[in-house]
Amino acid sequence: MNSNHLKIGIAGLGTVGVGTFKLLQANSDILNQRCGRRLEVTSVSALRREKNRGIDLDGVTWFKDGVDLATKADVDIVVEVIGGADGSARKTVESALRLGRHVVTANKALLANSGVELAVMAEESGVSLSYEAAVAGGVPIIKALRESLAGNSIKRITGILNGTCNYILSTMRTTGQDFEDVLERAQALGYAEADPSFDVGGVDTAHKLAILASVAFGTAIDINAVHVEGISNISTLDIKYADEFGYRIKLLGLAERLSGESGEGIVQRVYPCLIRPEHPLATVENVFNAVVAEGDFVGKSIYEGRGAGAGPTASAIVSDIVDIALGRHAPVFGVPVRNLEVPGEVPVDQHFGEYYVRLLVVDRPGVFADIASAFRDESVSMESVLQRGRNENANVNVVIITHETHESNVVRALNRLQANESLVEPPHMMRIEKTECS
Repeated sequence: MNSNHLKIGIAGLGTVGVGTFKLLQANSDILNQRCGRRLEVTSVSALRREKNRGIDLDGVTWFKDGVDLATKADVDIVVEVIGGADGSARKTVESALRLGRHVVTANKALLANSGVELAVMAEESGVSLSYEAAVAGGVPIIKALRESLAGNSIKRITGILNGTCNYILSTMRTTGQDFEDVLERAQALGYAEADPSFDVGGVDTAHKLAILASVAFGTAIDINAVHVEGISNISTLDIKYADEFGYRIKLLGLAERLSGESGEGIVQRVYPCLIRPEHPLATVENVFNAVVAEGDFVGKSIYEGRGAGAGPTASAIVSDIVDIALGRHAPVFGVPVRNLEVPGEVPVDQHFGEYYVRLLVVDRPGVFADIASAFRDESVSMESVLQRGRNENANVNVVIITHETHESNVVRALNRLQANESLVEPPHMMRIEKTECS
């Protein structure tokens, strides 16, 4: 690597790749001053060279394939922004690491599925595998966990990690529109993909949470250990009733090291849940992301910002490039790969907390007694109950907030009610997260 000149190859010229190119050009003077050397994009790769991307590629070497860029280009750093858990993205990163080239990536799916194997390759080659942009866009949470909070034992991570879902839930609450209508609006604004299943199904959040858990707890990434639920079943009724009880609904990623009655191991869960307005994440709205990290000495620290888009993601990518230019190096997941623990999985039915339950039932005498009996028989105590007037089909919604109990108890009670002919549709259940995130 030339001490006065850092050569960069960008594999993928979509929104993020172009954004990174523009940032490196626009802020070249300040970056050169901060790094003490010149940062220059010397190679790029994308399928269609003729496409107008609004950038000047004169003097830049073009490759059609990312693997060719990684193996043939004269570069010190390969920036992978192709995307996808496998295929060209993985081959590009692997090729670069084998040849001893630093890699910067925004690819959370690749890291969540193959991060440990890639970290081994980076260590063997003595190069950096950096990925600040893979989690929460412009929010510097990876560096915070791996560096700023390195002196702490992290107790818990709680985050809003998907801007699409946060926008949908925020807009449903403020406008009263249904999920499908708001999703269509999000797609029109460019906040949601044509196929939004990874976002609204919670998979995107799960990828990011798996990475955060690894860095926070020094464990090997295990995407299969993440319990995942999405938001497509959340209705305007749920938003309304949650508000009446004094809560807001957010899709959260939660990771915590447990020991004791609630289990032994690392909890990794993604699901919509109810939080109080005073919760640190309750006021994070629209497309913003935020993470609350809890350390034993630092206490709570909160990180918030734009979680996606060309600018914020490019900002995170370039921050990694600057680290490499300055010779700052840290193990990929905070500790050497050989020291990564294998996380013990804690089943979600061991969760202990309060619950929101909504039941649509036939409005007739004895139905509430059946509900109360099912809850009583499974040791679930009801804290609050709300019942609204019947609809045109003589059905009513019964909404219950439970006292703290094990999730397995609530599930058994709801399974009992499923057999009751008075139930019009399957029960709706969500967890309630405490204000203190503990």
